[in-house]
Amino acid sequence: MTSGQHARVVGVGMVPFATPSKAQPYDLMGERAVLAALADAGLEYPQIQQAFAGYVYGDSTCGQAVLYRVGMTGIPVVNVNNNCSTGSSALWLARQVVESGAADCVLALGFEQMQRGALKAHWDDRPSPFDTFDSAAAKARAQDAEVPFAPRYFGGAGAAYADRHGTAPETFARISVKSRKHAANNPYAVFRDPVTVEEVLASPHIYGPLTRLQCCPPTCGAAAAIVTSADFAAKHDLDGSVAIAAQAMTTDYPSTFTDQDLTKVVGYDMSKAAADQVYEAAGVDPRDLRVVELHDCFTTNELLTYEALGLAPEGGAEQFIVDGDNTYGGRVVTNPSGGLLSKGHPLGATGLAQCAELVWQLRGQAEQRQVEDVTLALQHNIGLGGAAVVTLYQKVD
Repeated sequence: MTSGQHARVVGVGMVPFATPSKAQPYDLMGERAVLAALADAGLEYPQIQQAFAGYVYGDSTCGQAVLYRVGMTGIPVVNVNNNCSTGSSALWLARQVVESGAADCVLALGFEQMQRGALKAHWDDRPSPFDTFDSAAAKARAQDAEVPFAPRYFGGAGAAYADRHGTAPETFARISVKSRKHAANNPYAVFRDPVTVEEVLASPHIYGPLTRLQCCPPTCGAAAAIVTSADFAAKHDLDGSVAIAAQAMTTDYPSTFTDQDLTKVVGYDMSKAAADQVYEAAGVDPRDLRVVELHDCFTTNELLTYEALGLAPEGGAEQFIVDGDNTYGGRVVTNPSGGLLSKGHPLGATGLAQCAELVWQLRGQAEQRQVEDVTLALQHNIGLGGAAVVTLYQKVD
């Protein structure tokens, strides 16, 4: 596919993320994000031809409830739920529609109105999609009924990695310190105050190497992106300078359940496969990257993802962190937004908030967070259950 055929992200918008006690209802947040994306693109809502609305916690057709506040134009609205990769799944669908020629101007929207506390299942009268994951985690010795499943899986994965490579607890804590330092410059982030390694390690212990300050908070928020064809962008004099150069979605492989390896239970193999597909499709080497937004729901997953994305060699993530290669002045700035750990993680909105950050980086609009000389930007978003979406954005003429 030539660069002229790649879909363009012509408008992005989001609302400041907030804790559940301080957030608006999902329909108001979603409306604000869509209006911000339309204003950013210079488009009116009647020009949107299709919409994909992502959320995890809500009744059916919440997407319509949001978009009817913006306009009622009769367009197709598809509601999307792919757990924590929901926002990127909506973007993946929008990009496919545009590149197939089925539509020229498509909206991807994500929002979440979360409840306080750890993630939990809401349906206990039917089989859970996590039954097989629980079984795999138990076989890999992540067993503690008192600990919610997400920190148990990801904390166990961090412990397994540390056992294999001798990783120090301080190494994981450094990721939280870096996250807060980046978030200090992001007005959309929930947690912007600095923390030290000592404070991170002294916060309440959760599971494995994880302490409370190494876990993303329950968050409410919304974000949106408008995806068009290059021809539509040119015809309407839109900013089409950010192209989706390559994108891949993968789901679990048998290794998730058969290898008794918690790093695979939390998505290492599907993340690596998606990244490899993207690099091959675009002809890009991970060493070409200067900025990445990746799925840091826990510090342990950020560390694992360095290796899954090829930013660090296998077993090399600790040195990558200690050398400062994951931040400004290093090789690749990871999560300049502050990531899920500090910006927050409203499940349906996360992938599109990552998209917004990288579009701003490529346009040179990221203000104090701006990374120098950005022409490529990589996004990684996963959801257990599972799905991984990796997206490569490119600055084009």
